[in-house]
Amino acid sequence: MSHLLVAEERATTPNYGLPNLTKYIRVRSKPDARFVEFDFAIGEPSLFVELIMPPTVFKVFCTNNAVVHMNDEEMASVDAELEKWRYGDEDTLMSQNRNRSTE
Repeated sequence: MSHLLVAEERATTPNYGLPNLTKYIRVRSKPDARFVEFDFAIGEPSLFVELIMPPTVFKVFCTNNAVVHMNDEEMASVDAELEKWRYGDEDTLMSQNRNRSTE
C-alpha cells in the first residue's frame, strides 16, 4: 500500500526530468515599489532573466520555487560579469568611455 502512495506523490509532483537546482533571486526594485523587479536564476546566479511581478504574486513565486537570495559575493560576481560584457576587459574604445564617465 505504501508503494502506491509513493507512486501517487511522484505523479502529482512534476520534476520534468530536471535535477533539483538552486533557484536564486536578486531584487532590484525598492521595497515600497508597485511592482517587484528582480533577477531570477536557476543553478547559476550569473545566468538570469529579469522579471517583474506584483508583490503578492512575487511572494507566491518565491515560496513555490524555494528561492535563495543572492549573497553579496554572488551579486558582485554578476555585476563584474555584466561590466565585462558591456565594456570589455581590454583597452577598447568602450572601456575608455566608461573610464571617462567615472572621472
